[in-house]
Amino acid sequence: MILNIVILALVTLQRLGELWLANRNTRRLLAQGARERGAGHYPLIVAVHTLWLLSLWWLALPRPVHLFWLALFVLIEVARVWVLMTLGARWTTRIIVLPQAPLVGRGPYRLVNHPNYLVVIGEIAVLPLVFGLWQVALVFTLLNAAVLTVRIREENRALGR
Repeated sequence: MILNIVILALVTLQRLGELWLANRNTRRLLAQGARERGAGHYPLIVAVHTLWLLSLWWLALPRPVHLFWLALFVLIEVARVWVLMTLGARWTTRIIVLPQAPLVGRGPYRLVNHPNYLVVIGEIAVLPLVFGLWQVALVFTLLNAAVLTVRIREENRALGR
């Protein structure tokens, strides 16, 4: 159970740190003349991610940890760091468009248009499997797919894709 608490605490702290970073980057981008697009769906994204994490805190503590899934989750987090490092000060949790700024085309963005969303898909599916919670993985993967469908459509529109 201690390992479960450590894993969930690290993920929770990571998420809180990412929110702090995203808010800082958003403020800076807006100060440079950027505009937010597609804000209407943002509360749904926050709700899905919050409920996902809360469900893990509620259900995962007494469960065994599956090391294969934990190793895969760690690899997914390496991909997350790659995405964040590639975008740097342009990474946010919102759709923030800085006029005249070129699209990022290096790092994972040279391979796919939305690598961060691939990471999020992996995180939401795999972390519950670390604790054998396939039902949580299934439910939140479906909820995430619904919000990402809206999100990616909005982001592509905002970026002129």
